Amino acid sequence: MPIHDWTTVDAGIFHHFHQAWINALARALNRGRLPKTYYALAEQIAGGLGPDVLTLENAGAESDQNELDHAGDGGIAVATALPKTTLTAEADLRHYAGKSNRIAIRHTSGDRVVAVIELVSPGNKSSRRGLESFVRKAAELIEGNVHLLVVDVFPPSRRDPEGIHGAIWSEIEAEEFVLPPDRPLTSVAYEAGEIVKAWIEPMAVGGLLPEMPIFLAPRRHVLVPLEGTYMQAWDDLPVRWRDRIGHGGK
Repeated sequence: MPIHDWTTVDAGIFHHFHQAWINALARALNRGRLPKTYYALAEQIAGGLGPDVLTLENAGAESDQNELDHAGDGGIAVATALPKTTLTAEADLRHYAGKSNRIAIRHTSGDRVVAVIELVSPGNKSSRRGLESFVRKAAELIEGNVHLLVVDVFPPSRRDPEGIHGAIWSEIEAEEFVLPPDRPLTSVAYEAGEIVKAWIEPMAVGGLLPEMPIFLAPRRHVLVPLEGTYMQAWDDLPVRWRDRIGHGGK
């Protein structure tokens, strides 16, 4: 199913779709995509990093990596090969001092957050304050050693001319990111650590959503079924709005 043009309807319509998509993603992750010691929850976050994230230590990531290397998860494939995306970027963080809905992936030992999935909504980009808040929280997660996947099906605004990844990347790395003009939407997976790696897949209205990695530990990821869950959420949208969006808007 092609990505729809969500700028043609009010934010409230996308909000309904957004909720359904988050639930579909969490369900897919919990029903076979994640190893047995990990689980996904849809959460509402009002502030920045919570205490469970702030107390994460590098040792936890190393422990997760060892566990994933030796886990017997009944066929669950945790990939160790590098993801394949159109673009990649890398930032060295060794010189750094060390209410929206999202999916938090937690480890059963202490229920600590190891990764987060964020689906960008219109409110995240509708004002300077909204965008700055989203970007700041994303940078805090990455710098707090939490892996992150961000999916943005909205075109760049004057506040994020190079898309959501360009805005986030400018917070953690001086290198400028330039979005391909023919693919202005973005999916990007951030592999946290001293060296942050960004796996970037530019997208466009009418194109298909890629399967994107979500990292559970350095160099260890599973693929997130964006396309299949998007289709499930689309099917939950009232026919009235599916017809309008499918025909180009209001």
